[in-house]
Amino acid sequence: QVQLVESGGGLVQAGGSLTLSCAASGRTFSSYAMGWFRQAPGKEREFVAGVDWSGGLASYARSVEDRFTISRDKAKNTMNLQMNSLKPEDTAVYYCAAGPVSWIRRRVGEYDHWGQGTQVTVSS
Repeated sequence: QVQLVESGGGLVQAGGSLTLSCAASGRTFSSYAMGWFRQAPGKEREFVAGVDWSGGLASYARSVEDRFTISRDKAKNTMNLQMNSLKPEDTAVYYCAAGPVSWIRRRVGEYDHWGQGTQVTVSS
């Protein structure tokens, strides 16, 4: 059974940092792009960051590009999102996504495996 499991969410004050992790099991995603999305209450799920199959290329939403860093460890089948200078508007459930293509995609419908999400709350 393929699983993506996120961890690392929590409550942090504005200006603080968190690192989210996504662990894949059941299969390897080393040939596929992976991404982070988030969904705030009452809003649609949105792209945050993505990394290609090699880990050498990354893409970010404009709202986070100078504060968040995505990385992956293909050997461990994991992906991280380092989030710095967090703002209250970053509050959301963050989801890990993977596959089925090797290049970065930015739309929800372009990923076919999803984690259950982890809550990030940034207080002002």
